Amino acid sequence: MHHSYIAFAIPMFLFFMGVEYWYSKRKGKNFFQFAESVANINVGIAERLMDVFTIVPFYYFFNFIYQHYALLTIEPTWYTWVLLFLATDLVWYFYHRFAHEINILWAAHIVHHQSEDFNYTASARITVFQASVRCLFWAVLPLIGFPPIMISTFLLIHGIYPFFIHTQTIGKLGFIEKFMVTPSHHRVHHSSNPQYLDKNYGDVLIIWDKIFGTFVEEKEQPVYGLTKPINSYSFLWQHFHYVLELAVAFKKAVGFKQKWKVIFGSPNNIDPNIRTALEKVFLRNKVATQPTKAHQHYIIAQTTITLVALFWLVYNYVALQIPTISFTTVLIIISVINTGAILEQQSWIFYLESMRFFIFLYWIWYAYPTFYTAFIILLLVVTIMYYFRPMERSYKKILYH
Repeated sequence: MHHSYIAFAIPMFLFFMGVEYWYSKRKGKNFFQFAESVANINVGIAERLMDVFTIVPFYYFFNFIYQHYALLTIEPTWYTWVLLFLATDLVWYFYHRFAHEINILWAAHIVHHQSEDFNYTASARITVFQASVRCLFWAVLPLIGFPPIMISTFLLIHGIYPFFIHTQTIGKLGFIEKFMVTPSHHRVHHSSNPQYLDKNYGDVLIIWDKIFGTFVEEKEQPVYGLTKPINSYSFLWQHFHYVLELAVAFKKAVGFKQKWKVIFGSPNNIDPNIRTALEKVFLRNKVATQPTKAHQHYIIAQTTITLVALFWLVYNYVALQIPTISFTTVLIIISVINTGAILEQQSWIFYLESMRFFIFLYWIWYAYPTFYTAFIILLLVVTIMYYFRPMERSYKKILYH
């Protein structure tokens, strides 16, 4: 049976998150907030899930460009690997810079900057939209003539380093600060301090920022998150609020030129009051109470189960049938949306819980289509529907009070 050993990246990154949490507590530092960390991990779960479906299309996209339009034929040697590293890091710099300067790209990247914590969990805040945009920038590499297998292999390695610069536990690193991106440099990038905005775009090498005039040294304590905090842990809101803001701004814009600026102009030109108005519509059901212990325990258990399901899916993906992949994917997506809704204490959360349970029951019937299975599932469904309101009240009482 074939397995995807890239799945072990999941427990590896979780291990380092745990080590960082343990170290910060030992030093008496409050680098982790419960809801922020869970929301960060949820975004990472969805991104890793979508990677399962996009990694092959991305490879074939690179291969198509390489086979038909490559300007050079580059063979893998030690010095071409070095050239690939420099080219990849330079492309990343411009991708990252444009993702901050152009609205349509910022809509894909903004999720990465929403967390008001700065720790290893924040590094997980990558979306499939951001990955797709990056793929378009990486397309210049096969166009130059780098073979797709070199690019894909290197991108896997290149993606590890940025994880370790999302931390407050490491101070300045002396001589290394001069040429490599360090945690200090990246803390600047994630801050909302006016003097730090739109600085330090580098991924591995900081030299590009120094060459192109976007480097700033960390001096004052950074304040993390967006300049206008999102104030929400909703998985859906985090992903789509800026898209909605652009849609409203586009509708209000008069004339082609103004509409063009909404899509391809600077995020600084989008009226922040648009989000305030949207929040009143989409976040109005939120209940402002502190999570109970049961609330936290349930979220931890649900997130753990979701992570296990993700690991199982990624590890066994090649050997699984399409229905199994589909059911697991839907359950994972519902679970991360569900967790965000629980953190927000939305009034409709029990409906989502029920939907997930019914889909799970249908999966069981699909796997074991016998009369007895159908009878038991039907009995459960009828029972849940009959006692839906009392169960909903009990559910909310446990989690919300």
